[in-house]
Amino acid sequence: MKKFVKSILSTAVLSAAVCGTVTAQAADKVLLKTPIAFGSHLPALGTPIKWVSEQLKVMSDGSIKMKIYEPGKLVAPKEILDAVSAGKINSGYATAGYWQGKMPAAALFSAVPFGPEAGEYMAWLYYGNGMNLYQEMYDTNGYNVKVIPCAIISPETSGWFSKEINSPEDLKGLNMRFFGLGASVMEKLGVSTSQLPGGEIFGALEKGAIDASEFSQPAIDQRLGFHKIVKYNYFPGWHQQATVFELLVNKDAWGKMSEGQQAIIENTCKASMTNAIAEGESMQFDVMAKAQENGVNIRYWSDDMLNTFNEKWQEVVAEKTAGDEFFNKVWTDMSTFRKGYDLWEANAFLPRAAR
Repeated sequence: MKKFVKSILSTAVLSAAVCGTVTAQAADKVLLKTPIAFGSHLPALGTPIKWVSEQLKVMSDGSIKMKIYEPGKLVAPKEILDAVSAGKINSGYATAGYWQGKMPAAALFSAVPFGPEAGEYMAWLYYGNGMNLYQEMYDTNGYNVKVIPCAIISPETSGWFSKEINSPEDLKGLNMRFFGLGASVMEKLGVSTSQLPGGEIFGALEKGAIDASEFSQPAIDQRLGFHKIVKYNYFPGWHQQATVFELLVNKDAWGKMSEGQQAIIENTCKASMTNAIAEGESMQFDVMAKAQENGVNIRYWSDDMLNTFNEKWQEVVAEKTAGDEFFNKVWTDMSTFRKGYDLWEANAFLPRAAR
């Protein structure tokens, strides 16, 4: 009888232990419901987060899954930050430049006119003070989010126009879709700017609601069909030499994850930074060559035009730093890092003419 009771007790203890382990394992699983700001079909713009969603499942042995929702399907792109912070969703993918109306400094964590290229940008974020300031911006503004850089792309084109632009006067009076801090520069040159979503740009150009537009890299712009309406494509992308994209995770959800799960998400996003820029760099030249064959005129801004853009950018910087304390803090830190980086860049890289 004693052996029987002992056996039952042992079985009960073992069953409880097994059930407890199963319950713990179930509790450990994470499902990130992630609305995205850019269609997952857009190369190097929307494809990185799709890649991340696939890798997270594999790298975590299924303990982390991400379900992505195309733009507007769950949350509108411009509402992602507020929705993640409030816990309506536990994650979202966008670019910080979307929040510059709420936090002026957010634009500096997205794309900077005449600013750092991708390598320098990542150096400042990961090994300078960039990430500390990035998280501080959300914390001090009361947003309950963990921010993780999750993709980066190299230069964009600086605009599609229906006519040649040879002087600043040619820009005056144009209605143009333009993103971020570069829009402030264009406005100083007499351009009326708006920030239309990518999917609305073609229709606006076709109807004449806007005269010109910038959006992204040639391979992405080609998918959206701009070349069918406007034939002058200008380079370099002085306004976006690199663009950073972020994964926002609700802090309460983040805090419930194990350190291992947090590390998997952070390191998958860091791998995505590499993957995204490699993907983007691999496909632009073919698209540009085909565009030329189809009548697109590829133009490179004259030194006079680039100098004009830069002069107006310095005016914007002066206004932004004077108008917002945290913008000034981030700009000062970034500028200090870049001044040091200049010594390396000036000596390590071939000048453009020699490449």
